[in-house]
Amino acid sequence: MRVIPASDITKTVARLYQEANVNLPADVVAALEKARTDEASPSGKAVFDRIMENIRIAAAEKIPLCQDCGTATVFIEIGQDVNISGDSLDTAVNKGIDKACRDGFLRRSIVAHPFSTRTNTGDNTPAVIHTEIVPGGKVKISVLAKGGGSENMARLVMLSPSSGRQGIIDFVVNAVEQAGGNPCPPIILGLGIGGSAEKCLILAKKSLLRQTGKNNTDPETAALEKEILAAVNKLGIGPMGYGGSQTALAVHIETFPCHMASLPVGLSIQCHSARHIEAII
Repeated sequence: MRVIPASDITKTVARLYQEANVNLPADVVAALEKARTDEASPSGKAVFDRIMENIRIAAAEKIPLCQDCGTATVFIEIGQDVNISGDSLDTAVNKGIDKACRDGFLRRSIVAHPFSTRTNTGDNTPAVIHTEIVPGGKVKISVLAKGGGSENMARLVMLSPSSGRQGIIDFVVNAVEQAGGNPCPPIILGLGIGGSAEKCLILAKKSLLRQTGKNNTDPETAALEKEILAAVNKLGIGPMGYGGSQTALAVHIETFPCHMASLPVGLSIQCHSARHIEAII
């Protein structure tokens, strides 16, 4: 049994959340640069120029990429041979988010009593934490800073099985068209198909951690990713909604077996500032 102090979890989460808000992953930057080259609209190219300038300034001056530092969403894979000593896992994670916000001067956006007083919690906690027990003696922590504008465009639909593949495509395209410029395109579309209502939404969110544009290993799923991406980019919404050919950078789909009477589909839209990072302890 390997013992990991909770303080190590706290330090790692603090570092990851602060870094995620300042530096975009290299794969996201590369996808944005390619989209800028492929963009057919002059106004769209101009928007990409501003996006790239913002990325450079944030990294150089160590300031947040966006004023919305997001809901702290943390995926943790815990090896079954690991024991975490000290604070509970949730406490350790939330202490890390608090530290990141204080040390990095990150905006606190989380409010309690969401349907009434909406009082700011003051430290951007509690984080949204998803844990999974896996073989081994390590802990993998993936941190996603999820902005409110794109999160508000998330959607869930319980399709009938007869809706099939085309029903999924229509659902996604319609959702993106209705979202317009609200989620700050070019976007990344995370799609969870199958499981149950809550399972498909978690799959959709987790898919956003994948390397941008890396297709699913299943050929049938990869083909659906490509078809949806092409259909979305035909909408003409373009970067930040100013019009253009590059509305989305990628479509990431994860699937799970489901009940024979159901076809759950969850959609999580990620803005162009796809802030995520991971570490293994």
